[in-house]
Amino acid sequence: MVGFMNEEAWKKTVETGFATFYSRSRSKLWLKGESSGHRLVVKEITTDCDNDSVVLKVEALGPGVCHNGYESCFYRKLENGQWAVTDTRTFDPGKVYGG
Repeated sequence: MVGFMNEEAWKKTVETGFATFYSRSRSKLWLKGESSGHRLVVKEITTDCDNDSVVLKVEALGPGVCHNGYESCFYRKLENGQWAVTDTRTFDPGKVYGG
């Protein structure tokens, strides 16, 4: 997945060892997995040569990271000009998030 971190989210991630992001649409911190329980345990953090992007290497707690029920948010691939779902759902988002 790709997420946005502000300074507060960065500090919380480093302090707790759980991936925490900043939701720009909700204007608040977002602990990944706070509603589903599918948290991300940070195992390693690397940065690029400009120190303006980071990669979190994580261990996912739970059957998937994507709120659509997949292990990863990157479950579609462009095939012959069309987006195709290439993974299988690992959990039912309706049971996890309600609805």
